[in-house]
Amino acid sequence: MIIKFKKIKFSNYSFKYIFNKISKGGVLVAPAASALADIDKNKVYYQSLIKSDIVIFDSGFFCILLRIFKGIKVKKLSGYKFLKLFLNKKILRNSQILLINPNKIDQRANTNFLKKQKINNFSNYLAPKYNINNIRDFKLIQFINKNKPDFIIVNLGGGIQEPLGIYIKKNIKYKAGIICTGAAIAFMTKRQAPINDLVDRLYLGWAVRNLFTPRISTPRTLNSFRLIKYFFN
Repeated sequence: MIIKFKKIKFSNYSFKYIFNKISKGGVLVAPAASALADIDKNKVYYQSLIKSDIVIFDSGFFCILLRIFKGIKVKKLSGYKFLKLFLNKKILRNSQILLINPNKIDQRANTNFLKKQKINNFSNYLAPKYNINNIRDFKLIQFINKNKPDFIIVNLGGGIQEPLGIYIKKNIKYKAGIICTGAAIAFMTKRQAPINDLVDRLYLGWAVRNLFTPRISTPRTLNSFRLIKYFFN
């Protein structure tokens, strides 16, 4: 079932359904509550969510608000959970994967993690700093068109990775599954807060992040409360 929120089409489906759909190509995004709260300010980001093929319910807070204000019960499928299930799929042993990484340290950590998962058919791309209002990366597009990875996992920050995913989809010459799950892989590599299955299931990812990176995460958590205003408009 599709749940529409401010023209954004959220997919309230099982992982299996979503995996089968993204395997045929398209852009998958997992917007956090703090980012959704700013769709009135960040128009480029907002449009990228509208144009995405699959939008999953990453935010537990957003799921709670939907239930309280709209009476709609949805199943949370965070970027962390999706990526973990995705990387456990046996089909990936025969698929080509491209990782787009934010820096060399994360790139090395991500490489080691995938090898431990017995996934060896992958390549890396170190992302430059993008201008969200004018994303251009001809080197990346050339690399993708030449190597034709089946899946492209974008491990950049929320707000920039979603427009980048749309840019990639528009400019490559074939259909690839473009997965914008940002820091999800960093939770697994322990490069960021050590979120696990229990924390994710209990909607406590925000609390763990606040404990480990309070200066960054606390303002984002507080900003998430701006989401409430959309339910009164």
